[in-house]
Amino acid sequence: MSQPIRMSSLTAAPAATFEQPFEMLAACHERVDRMLKLLQRLRDHLARNGADADARKAAQDVMRYFDQAAPQHHHDEELHVFPPLIAQGDPETMALVCKLQQDHLQMEARWGKARKVLAAVAAGEIDALSPDHEGALDVFAAIYAGHIEAEEQLAYPAAVKLLDDGAIAAMGAEMMKRRGVG
Repeated sequence: MSQPIRMSSLTAAPAATFEQPFEMLAACHERVDRMLKLLQRLRDHLARNGADADARKAAQDVMRYFDQAAPQHHHDEELHVFPPLIAQGDPETMALVCKLQQDHLQMEARWGKARKVLAAVAAGEIDALSPDHEGALDVFAAIYAGHIEAEEQLAYPAAVKLLDDGAIAAMGAEMMKRRGVG
């Protein structure tokens, strides 16, 4: 009998509100981490049990997150975090932002390949991952670690220092509106 992939502990979202948009962005990073852990558990599960119902559901959950929430998160950063950093004109900060923007493009491109693998699992079309499948998932997951660290340790703190309370409130309001919240 196969062990189900326990998703409840991996998908619970940290509490954050749009009134604290930088905390919301950090909470999204925690959800990314949870989804990447779920992806690893899925890979382990597939090796033991194939694309059973639990594997198909986990693949759907990972796809839903990276199809819907992750692009919104990147858009938040492109609209609200990066512009004030660029405007200050510091060469090191501008290089950091350029790298983070390139990461976003790479994430999008790599997600396309990883998504194809997950869609095949979700559809029950493959029971085991080939080396190419594993590679697509590895490359997708690998880009996140350094990216998240750079945002949380460098970009977010620098942007917070540049934005006043009104700008931060406007940022949260725009993020809510774009998501149809409130």
